[in-house]
This record gives sequence, structure tokens and C-alpha cells, in this order.
Amino acid sequence: MPDPALLTLLLIFVLALTFDFINGFHDAANAIATCVSTRVLSPRAAIGMAAILNFVGALSGTAVAKTVGAGLVQPESVTQATIVAALLAAIIWDLVTWYYALPTSSSHALIAGVVGAALASAGPQALLWGGLEKVLLALFFSPILGFICGLTLMVFLLWAFRWATPAEVGGIFRNLQILSAAFMAFSHGNNDAQKTMGIMTMALVVYGAIAEFRVPIWVMVLAAISMGLGTAAGGWRIIRTMGHKLVALKPIHGFAAETSVATVIELASRFGFPLSTTHVISSTIMGVGASRRLSAVRWGIAGSIVIAWVLTLPACATIAWVFVSLYRLLS
Repeated sequence: MPDPALLTLLLIFVLALTFDFINGFHDAANAIATCVSTRVLSPRAAIGMAAILNFVGALSGTAVAKTVGAGLVQPESVTQATIVAALLAAIIWDLVTWYYALPTSSSHALIAGVVGAALASAGPQALLWGGLEKVLLALFFSPILGFICGLTLMVFLLWAFRWATPAEVGGIFRNLQILSAAFMAFSHGNNDAQKTMGIMTMALVVYGAIAEFRVPIWVMVLAAISMGLGTAAGGWRIIRTMGHKLVALKPIHGFAAETSVATVIELASRFGFPLSTTHVISSTIMGVGASRRLSAVRWGIAGSIVIAWVLTLPACATIAWVFVSLYRLLS
């Protein structure tokens, strides 16, 4: 008779890699929406580049994985049911928001799922408030920082190239935007794939396969492959929202947005802040658009995105809490 705990561990890995795959196509727009909308790269070429660099970025660190896997809830309060519920909540939320073309945060969906499941399993004492404070600080300040960086860099570029003709500016930044999109894809893989690594490593600790929280190389590779494949599948519904509906972009705007957001994400990743790449790129695009005039940003679309952001944390925490409660009731 197979070990039930081992079967549950395998289920957790399947769900984690499924979430990572969904995260890839749900958040593919983060890295390539601007270069597709400005027609610097074809959709196929942009997705191929993003898939490769998401994979490479996912192998570049583990600081965020440690925050998610060992810094949010007390290890002794985590069970296999807790992890399954958190992953199911995040997967459901990602699929629902993908269907409605809303660029919400896969990262915050997963984090909220972990918190909601832990609350249902062990109550408020299960939470590590230092780690949650880290998440909330990133949630609040990263979109603001993205908006300011995008606006500032765009204003600087407009001043620096004020004597150039539109054709000259377009030619320069069509090439530069390929580099900025590559930087963006790398940083997205670095921050986002680490969350799944953290969950899988947490599951290994709970099962007893490893004694302490340390991300194995094979877990990093699995997460990187899954996210890369998901990105290759594309996320066309959200790409249209990010790259076409939110604000009209030219190559110089795309370069400013991608460079700003990739820098913010890279810095956060090195310090272990699990921020939302979706939130940062959305607010950065708004900042770049606002450099021309505030009316350049389609604030109605932006408002819908912000509402989805606000709903993500309570919705996913509640879904995970319900799953754990049902499991405890039926078991």
C-alpha cells in the first residue's frame, strides 16, 4: 500500500508545478506586453525570449523562496493539507482572473493562500508577522516605486533626446527595448519562480525528506522549467490589457517601463522581498504614460486592475481557509 503522505507530497509537487506553469502564462504579459504592443518583437519571438530568460532568472537565487517557504508561517503549524489548500486557492484565482483578462498578482495569490490555510490549520499564532510585514511593505511600496521610476526615467529620456527626430528616437529605442525586455523577463523569473521553489521546499520539510529549509538544486530546475514552459504558452488575453488597453506605447516608453520595473524587481529579489511583478509593471506603465499627460493613461482600465489587486489577498486567503476547513470537517 503506497504511503499516503508520499502520495500527498507528489500531489503537492504536481499542484506547485501547475501553479508555476499558470504563473508563466498568466504573467507572460509582464515581460513582453510592451515590446509586443510597440511592435519591436513579434509575439512569437517575444514569448520565446521571455520563456528562456524566465528559466535563467529562476536559477539565479533563493532569497525570495526562503521568505515564502520559511518566513510567513510557523513551520510546526504547516501540514500537507495546508500546502494543498494554498496551491488550489492560488490556481483557482489565477485562472479566474486570466479568464477575465485581469493582470492580478500570482505571487500575492499564493502568499494569501498560505496565510489563509495556516489560519484555518492553527489560528493567528501560526503567522510570522515579520515575514508578513515584508510582504505588505513590498505590496504597498513597489507599485509606488514603479510609478515614480517609470515617470522619472521617461522624463529624463524625453529631455535627453529632445533634439532628436521621432524617427531617430524610434530607431534607437526599438533596439534598446529588446535588451530591456530581456532584463524584465530575467527579473520576473528570478522573483516569481522562487515562490514555487519555497512552497515545494516547505513540502519537503513537512514530509521529512530534508531536515532544514534549503532549496535543492533539482527543485530550482523543476520550477524554472515549469515557468519557462508556461511563459512559452503565452497569455494573450492579459497581454492585450497590459500592452494595448492601459496606455498607448512607443518603443521609448516600452524601454523606460521595462528598465524601471526590472531594476525594482531585481533589487527586491536580492533582499528577499516577494513583490508582485504584475503590480510593478502595471504602475510603471502608468507612470510612463503620465509623463506625457495624465489623460494618456486609461484610468478606467487602471481602476479595474487596482480593484483586482485589492481583492486578491482576501479572496485567496478565504478560498484556502475554506479548503482546509472542509478537509478538517471531512477527515
